Amino acid sequence: MALKIKVENLSLTIPIISPDKSFRHTLMNKYIGGNINQSKNSHVSVTALNNINFSLNSGDRLALVGHNGAGKTTLLNVLAGIYKPTQGKLICNGTVTPLFTQAPGIDKDDTGLDNIRTVCMFLGMSEAEIVQRTPDIVEFTELQDFIHLPVRTYSSGMLARLSFAIATSLQPDILLLDEGISVGDQRFGHKAKARLDKFYDTIDVMICASHSEQLLRELCNKAMLLNHGSIQAYGDLDTVFAAYNQVQETV
Repeated sequence: MALKIKVENLSLTIPIISPDKSFRHTLMNKYIGGNINQSKNSHVSVTALNNINFSLNSGDRLALVGHNGAGKTTLLNVLAGIYKPTQGKLICNGTVTPLFTQAPGIDKDDTGLDNIRTVCMFLGMSEAEIVQRTPDIVEFTELQDFIHLPVRTYSSGMLARLSFAIATSLQPDILLLDEGISVGDQRFGHKAKARLDKFYDTIDVMICASHSEQLLRELCNKAMLLNHGSIQAYGDLDTVFAAYNQVQETV
């Protein structure tokens, strides 16, 4: 099978610029995707991902599990190209599409129509592809005249519809899926699921972050357990979920 993703010794450290004592105290007492570091000169940084190693081939469907702040979304953002790792190597052989609640590249001061063009360009579409697919994207959103208004006037559900419609208009090799996506009412949810069912059949690799064991078992064939930005378990679903449930019992 063809190699699609290879991650070697990947780490991401995020500097926190001059936090005051109350902010530092808040950080220290919250679950975040990694470990907090403080140098002698009081500079604070967060190791959001630490020495991540894995590879995925065509046909792999990877489940990301872990507590809130374990690093699942951060890893998805790195794979999507939104964050640049501070260390290590990332190879993605093929087009990558992130299906998040808010598509990368959204400018809330631009109209929905303008954002379709911007995000499609960000995701690697050519001008001809954008022109060809825009009518379908607009129709699927059901935003009607709101498509000509600034995105800052949208509700969270409307923004999710726009992001969902753009992402699922592509034919990616690699799909990054965040469980947090919600597309509105039940009727539209059925419409979105039908679109997703067709979408899944066209992709080579999927990586899905979720807290739902049932959903992940339905969609995935292997799993990774993240804990404070590090891989704690990796392999078949039964092994990883057993490790995850054990962690849950000790929290």
